[in-house]
Amino acid sequence: MNREQKTAAIAEIVDHINEAEAVLVVDYRGLTVTQASELRGHLRDNDASLVVAKNTLTGRAITEVGESAEPLRDFLAGPTALTYVNGDVAAAAKAITTFAKANGDLPTFKGGVMDGKQLSSDEITSISKLPSRDVLYGQLVGMVAAPITGLARSLGGLIGGLAIALAGVQEKKESGEVPSGDAPAAAAPTEDTSAPAAEEQDGAAEGDAGNDESGASA
Repeated sequence: MNREQKTAAIAEIVDHINEAEAVLVVDYRGLTVTQASELRGHLRDNDASLVVAKNTLTGRAITEVGESAEPLRDFLAGPTALTYVNGDVAAAAKAITTFAKANGDLPTFKGGVMDGKQLSSDEITSISKLPSRDVLYGQLVGMVAAPITGLARSLGGLIGGLAIALAGVQEKKESGEVPSGDAPAAAAPTEDTSAPAAEEQDGAAEGDAGNDESGASA
C-alpha cells in the first residue's frame, strides 16, 4: 500500500468514525471468508458495517478524529475489525452476539466507543440484550395509548348515559308524568293608585279652603 492509498484508507476510517453512532471492535480470528461475509450481511440489515483495517492506520485515524475516538486506541492489538453502527446500537450488537453463538463464539468483542465513552466487552454484551429501538418504541406507544383509550371509553360511557337519561325525561314529559316546564305567563302590572289618591286629597284641601273664605266674607 503506497502513501496515497494509506492516506485514502485513513480518511475513510475517519469518515466512518465521525458518522457512526457507535464503533464496536471485534477480534475476527478464526472466521472464514464465508462466515465474515455472512456476518457482514447480518450487520448490513441492521444499518451497520464490518471493516477490517490495519491497527496502524486506525491509530492514525483516531488521532485525526480527536478525543471522542481516543477510547478505541486501547483495543488496537491483534487482528481487529471495526463495526461502524449507523442505526440501532443494540440491534447491531445483538446481530454479532447471535452470529457468534451459532459460529463457535466467533467473533469476540474487544470493546468499543459510543458518544465518546469507552465500552467494555461486557457492556457491549449487556447492550445486545436490550430490546431493539423498534420494540422500545412500540412499548412506549402502547404505554401512552392505553390511558387515552381508557379515557375515550369512559367519556363515551358518560355521553351515552347522559343521552339515555335525557331521552327518559323527554318520554315522561310527553306522557304527562313530568310537567312540561313551560315558563309562567308574565303577570299584568298592578295599577298604581297612589297618585290619584294624592290628587283627591289635594282637591279636598282646596274645597275646604274655599269654604273657609266664603265663611269669612259672610
